[in-house]
Amino acid sequence: MPRNPRDYAKERKYDGKPSVKKKRAARNRARYALEKEGKVGKGQDVDHKDGNPNNNKRSNLRVMPASKNRSYPRTKTARKKS
Repeated sequence: MPRNPRDYAKERKYDGKPSVKKKRAARNRARYALEKEGKVGKGQDVDHKDGNPNNNKRSNLRVMPASKNRSYPRTKTARKKS
């Protein structure tokens, strides 16, 4: 079954939006905070329990394997299914 080719130009346009940059920076801050605590290792991701990357309260963050964190079923708009 042939796959559709990726549109890299469209992805670059999306990744450069200010709202996307803000969310990415918030996720990076969360990872850095847990790395300073010595909680995150190779192959691990920082998961936001409520799905909001801007909510970096320690109670909202948890460390989990990257394979599990990236395997949630997604909706058509790329949101996590409940």
